[in-house]
Amino acid sequence: MQSTKLVILGRDGILNEYREGHVAAVEEWTTVPGSMEAVARINHAGWHVVVATNQSGIGRGMIDMSAINTVHAHMNRELLAQGARVDAVFFCPHTPESDCDCRKPKPGMMLEIGRRYGVDLSQVPMVADTLRDLLAAQAAGCVPHLVLSGRAKDLDDEQIRLMVAQVPGTHVHADLGAFADFLLASEHYVVSAPGGLT
Repeated sequence: MQSTKLVILGRDGILNEYREGHVAAVEEWTTVPGSMEAVARINHAGWHVVVATNQSGIGRGMIDMSAINTVHAHMNRELLAQGARVDAVFFCPHTPESDCDCRKPKPGMMLEIGRRYGVDLSQVPMVADTLRDLLAAQAAGCVPHLVLSGRAKDLDDEQIRLMVAQVPGTHVHADLGAFADFLLASEHYVVSAPGGLT
């Protein structure tokens, strides 16, 4: 049994509201209601939380590392205000055309997280708001969770069903708070059949 309990989160649409383009400044960051508190509850139950996010705006020259660092410093202040923390932010700076191993839906970021933490990814829940990220979770061997607080919020029930059918074992939640409820309701995290909306 692994000693480190770890959760991997996407960023946009899960912690902050998704916006077209990129979050290039603090003024463009809008926290998803309840997301910081959800991270705090997950932390307080003994789980480590890391973020894995595609940031192709860097590779496209639309944002730079200084902007990314400023946005993440703001995120960390919001987390701290709720007694929460994210251990680390892993990000892919490459464009889709780069065909790198770290850009989701490829599993490179998650595999690196697994190496860094020395964990069995089959015991690691990964929270996503897109099919791309669910596929990344599947490719890495993580347990996939879909939240409807980001890019999936406008999908109808049939579209969600079709998405989940492509990644068997996906659990669906209204938002990160509902995911936290699900996670903390079980003493032991168990991979199960596709779950309903929580």
